[in-house]
Amino acid sequence: MLQSSRRSSRTPKVVVIGAGIGGLTAAALLAKRGYAVKVFDQAIVPGGCASTFKRGGFTFDVGATQVAGLEPGGIHQQIFEELEIPLPEASICDPACAVFLPNETVPINVWRDPQRWQAERQRQFPGSEPFWQRLASLFEYSWRFQSRDPVLPPRSGWDMWQLIAALRPDTLLTVPYMFSTVAQLLKSYGLRCDRRLKTFLDLQLKLYSQVDADQTALLYAATALGVSQSPQGLYHLHGSMQALSDRLAEALRRDGGELYMRHRAEQILLEQGRPRFVRITDEKRGESWLEPADHVVANVTVQNLVELLGTQAPVGYRQRINKLPPASGAFVVYLGVEQAAVPTSCPPHLQFLYDYDGPIGENNSLFVSVSRPGDGRAPTGKATVIASTFTEVSAWQRTADYEQLKQQYTEQAIARLGRYFDLRPAHLLQVEAATPRTFEHYTARYQGTVGGIGQRLSTFGPFGFANRTPVPHLWLVGDCTHPGEGTAGVSYSALTAVRQIEAS
Repeated sequence: MLQSSRRSSRTPKVVVIGAGIGGLTAAALLAKRGYAVKVFDQAIVPGGCASTFKRGGFTFDVGATQVAGLEPGGIHQQIFEELEIPLPEASICDPACAVFLPNETVPINVWRDPQRWQAERQRQFPGSEPFWQRLASLFEYSWRFQSRDPVLPPRSGWDMWQLIAALRPDTLLTVPYMFSTVAQLLKSYGLRCDRRLKTFLDLQLKLYSQVDADQTALLYAATALGVSQSPQGLYHLHGSMQALSDRLAEALRRDGGELYMRHRAEQILLEQGRPRFVRITDEKRGESWLEPADHVVANVTVQNLVELLGTQAPVGYRQRINKLPPASGAFVVYLGVEQAAVPTSCPPHLQFLYDYDGPIGENNSLFVSVSRPGDGRAPTGKATVIASTFTEVSAWQRTADYEQLKQQYTEQAIARLGRYFDLRPAHLLQVEAATPRTFEHYTARYQGTVGGIGQRLSTFGPFGFANRTPVPHLWLVGDCTHPGEGTAGVSYSALTAVRQIEAS
């Protein structure tokens, strides 16, 4: 059934497609600033890849398991202050991550305290301190620049002015490194052949930039690797990651915005080159209608955005997206266990590599998040263990043996986790697994990819995809735009789009 919405108001109407953290942040801020906002998402609960699900008394974070930007002056703190809502309760992750390299039983601990982290890396990677000091300097220059709210990449005169206004003399010190990768900096310090250091960097960067040290843009890496240290830091939310999206949704509704779950955006319709309607389908009732819009904010991947535009997508924009390297997917195993399965003093986040000659992903590397007693994710005396590994989406899209492959990955992941955790049958209470197909089904992300488009030289910062698309009044937010993945990154992206909408 096709019907037309008849909401009459002179207040600008904004349709937000996608209730991930980026979409909810943009929607809540716009509603607070007086716009008429409607958010549509095909999932059951808001949050996207930062949502949760429950099984057997356990609460599992779907994808994202840690948060940056909760410190004073951090992006979440700024946004929640404007929205006049309290930040979720959280505890600092220290170490931010414990990294185990092949055949090593003592981890590389990424400590929050800068002096402690310096001592750790000097012990783990002798002779590398000049490299780390250069990264620290680039982080300071870049962080101060970012704190002045530049618009990257600029696509209008207003955007360019915001960028210019954020520049300072120390920003110019980053210019010589704008076209450098992490591997090139390693080479300049004679560290390119340090296998342990290079592998550690590959593992950490794959988490944040989707690519390794050979491909990650140096200026992006300086920020990604430096944000774990004080006065910044990574946080573990109490309750679950859902606390972040729930509070944003509450603020949205309080200020007159509307949130519709189980509603799929099918198409963005343009008139005179601008969005005029979004075709919405209520998946529960099977009804469809055209929702009018003055602005459309798309919290989707760039590939999804082109699909929503169909033949109306600008040719050059479509061609650029078609040329992007394949993005990664994730295989995730969710375990509910007895607390006795978790070693004493286990950090909340760990990273394992099992074979130097194997890939970073495909169960040869695992990123693991462990609940803390009393954090709301598990019953008393029990814990959750979530392990993810990067995987090629193509292997899951076209296989006829999908269930067999899923079971194989699950068993292999549990076997490898068993080298650190005590996963005897009596301790293993709940097992769930998710593949790229799962993520595509529940989040509608293109092919179930995760983490954006990769922070290569050609796609990071000034060379990436802008919030301001080639279609006027159509805005892109999320991990495909600057500054990339993570709840802090997509929130900054949303704030930038809101500023641009107001300026337009």
